Amino acid sequence: MKGLGKLGLWACGVLCGTAGISILKSDDAKTVYTHVTAAAKRGGASVMKTYTTLKENIDDISADADDINEERARQKEAREIADAKAVLEAYEEKNKAE
Repeated sequence: MKGLGKLGLWACGVLCGTAGISILKSDDAKTVYTHVTAAAKRGGASVMKTYTTLKENIDDISADADDINEERARQKEAREIADAKAVLEAYEEKNKAE
């Protein structure tokens, strides 16, 4: 009796599995798969468009930041040169006075 129950469960599993495979192979199922795949591709295209926009904005911000840093470096160098000239002029004034 116990063996017959196991055989019945196995047969039921095979029947359900076969029916499941038939359902998955059906034209309706293929239509669903096609629509899901199309939606996934649209989503991927949208993500790539957003990524491209963000990348362009980040590149612009980075270039602007580089320009700001270069300008600050030029201004700092100009201040250092002006300070050095002032020290040199003060030294020359002091030596003239002596």
